[in-house]
Order: sequence, then C-alpha cells, then structure tokens
Amino acid sequence: MIRQQLIIQNQLGLHTRAAAKLVDTAKKFVSRIELNYKDRIVDCKSIMSVITLGAQKDNTLDIIVNGEDEQLAAEAITKLINNKFGED
Repeated sequence: MIRQQLIIQNQLGLHTRAAAKLVDTAKKFVSRIELNYKDRIVDCKSIMSVITLGAQKDNTLDIIVNGEDEQLAAEAITKLINNKFGED
C-alpha cells in the first residue's frame, strides 16, 4: 500500500474537468485508489465522489493506492496533480 500527501496546485481546484482527468487516470489501473480529504475517503474512480470532495487550490489530500500496479498508479496520479491537471 502506498499513501502520500499531495497539494492541489491548479487555480480552480478539483473542478469537473480536473476531476474527470483524475478519474480517467485512475481507471487505467487495477489497483484500488482512494482520496482522503477532511476525513472523507472516496473512490478515485468515481467522478461524483471526487467532485463532491470540493478540494480547492492549496488544499492537501492523501492518496491511498493498494494493488498490483500501485507504484505506477501513484506515480501517474502524482504527476497529474503536480502538473496542475494540464491547466495554467
């Protein structure tokens, strides 16, 4: 299991387009990928769950990845978030 903290860096936070990119990335992997924000844990492969977190710019969230491709999944999610979801 991999657990790490990431900071949302794009201007609009986890809005619909960013959330969709996050979910699309997560769905490429078989590992279970969860987001933990303000003591709420949601499935990173569910667009509605990700959007309802309401994470904004500079908010910190934890990703929890567990499964056979967890390392690759964690790297892909980290890269997407650190690259501001391709925005800016």
